[in-house]
Amino acid sequence: MPRRPRLALPNVPLHLIQRGNNRQACFFADEDYRFYLDWLLDYAAKTGCRIHAYALMTNHVHLLVSADRSGAPGEMMKALGQRYVQYVNRTYRRSGTLWEGRFRSCPTQADAYLLACQRYIELNPVRAVMVEHPADYRWSSYRANAQGEENPLVTPHEVFAGLGTDAASRQTAYRELFRYELEPGLVDEIRRATQGNFALGSASFAEQIGAALGRRVVPGKSGRPRKVVAPESGKLFG
Repeated sequence: MPRRPRLALPNVPLHLIQRGNNRQACFFADEDYRFYLDWLLDYAAKTGCRIHAYALMTNHVHLLVSADRSGAPGEMMKALGQRYVQYVNRTYRRSGTLWEGRFRSCPTQADAYLLACQRYIELNPVRAVMVEHPADYRWSSYRANAQGEENPLVTPHEVFAGLGTDAASRQTAYRELFRYELEPGLVDEIRRATQGNFALGSASFAEQIGAALGRRVVPGKSGRPRKVVAPESGKLFG
């Protein structure tokens, strides 16, 4: 069965995840994380991608990205993935694939879901019981978004910019969001959309994305199509 084309549109935020092959580790030392982030910054600039949030986990990567061209995120991930695999294979004297095929992604409705998606990404280390607070994890965008730590990789989205009139008020408002856990239903919704390559947002947002791309962007109904039995009389209308 052919792979479904990715759903991507210019300037529509894209939440993407790339996993290590068979969920095996893809980062083994601090230097690996640093090289990955350096190269991510490089290829984001070359392809015109804006990184709003990220989290590098031991065996997978989360990014929230937008770009003026729909194909830019794919170009960025291809170049970054190839360079990082070459580095890992050379450094650790290994061969073969590192990633679990193509990255998975979903277009994200900015006004309703972007901040929730950022929280989902930056809370990954907490959900994985690696740290107690997202600020304790070095390899995510939380410190930049919530605490103002200088990070040339992070470009705030306009929805984030709307949290306050200056940097301090935006960071305070953003930190306030982390006082509450994401609702389990919302977490499941983000996961389903990302894993299934579906639109993450309202029904009207999905309709807009589907109309723009000319294809289905929501899960189809399970089971076989319902069989329609014609009346014995042969009449369709009575």
